[in-house]
Amino acid sequence: MKSTLLPGSVIGVLGSGQLGRMLALSAAAMGYRVHVYSPEEDSPAGAVSEKEIVASYDDLERVRELARSVDVVTFEFENVPSESLAAIEEIVPVRPSAKILHDTRNRLREKRLMRKIGVPVARFEPVTLDSVEEARGRLGGSIILKTTTSGYDGKGQLRVGSEPVDDVALNALFSDQEIIAEAVVEFEAELSVLVARNPSGEVVTYPVTRNVHVEGILDVSSCPARLPGLVERRAEEIARIVARELELEGVLCVEMFVESNGEVIVNELAPRPHNSGHWTIDAARCSQFEQQVRAVCDLPLGSADRLAPVAMANLLGDLWQGGRPDWERGLSIPGVALHLYGKRVARPGRKMGHLTATGSDVFEALERALTARSALNRQG
Repeated sequence: MKSTLLPGSVIGVLGSGQLGRMLALSAAAMGYRVHVYSPEEDSPAGAVSEKEIVASYDDLERVRELARSVDVVTFEFENVPSESLAAIEEIVPVRPSAKILHDTRNRLREKRLMRKIGVPVARFEPVTLDSVEEARGRLGGSIILKTTTSGYDGKGQLRVGSEPVDDVALNALFSDQEIIAEAVVEFEAELSVLVARNPSGEVVTYPVTRNVHVEGILDVSSCPARLPGLVERRAEEIARIVARELELEGVLCVEMFVESNGEVIVNELAPRPHNSGHWTIDAARCSQFEQQVRAVCDLPLGSADRLAPVAMANLLGDLWQGGRPDWERGLSIPGVALHLYGKRVARPGRKMGHLTATGSDVFEALERALTARSALNRQG
């Protein structure tokens, strides 16, 4: 039975950061109302939503209050207790489902799930602080140790190469944490594919995006990805397999590596809009946030066609350390759009916004995005 929620319905959002903000703006443009829920008061998403509930994610009475005030719940923040999601699902649908959230917010469960559905991943195994050396031998040398939960933007990770294991560093980073060890992938490129699926089973994938990370944080994304057609088709196929096998209802980002032999392997899943998909706001027929609204409301999905070659450059809080960025100089670059997230405090490493640039080809788009970001820096 089709479960379409038409404009005028209310969408609940768990989390109130920049992803929730951009979702709320897209939802409002389509005639939907948004209620956000998080422990953060006066949040980026709360500032542009109809209602902001400020409470802990484990406050079952308050999450039920959210559920009773909306027609569907989605999220932009994954670390919500399972008990809270179960309480919501007793009242309204959660899209993507609580099961998807449960499986993808734990790296070990996620890797095992990918292996089960036949999607390639790097070799991995669970480890303890006492079994790191043995795991390194079994996985073939260099490994990356990661916390199974709560790690993002490079946090909660440690690369272990051929040198002796630093027990002090291990204990400082992973004490009392569940750990997974993954074989290091010597990749040729990092890429991601956004995929959307609605409850009616319609699936849409966005064009492959090439990503560059600096110190574990996404720095620049560009599309087209400048990869062989066979590689891009395989990446999109993997994203569709994941969406179908997980019975996705919403938007999901599949982050992948391309190995030197052209093999595509999955690194991580994010069952929500993603930083690497922000270019879709300015350069796709339907942005990832409009697509999220369409998917969770069971509307027909929008076109994911790219309108122009495009690049996105993240703006971190470091840019503000020399004073207010030089917006006039940065925005004088042709084809550049500015998106700020409404965060009041700029801290080093904190995502404060992004620039999107289009061009006649992807190289011009990249040059414009990077030139504009450099121009914002008053110390540069």
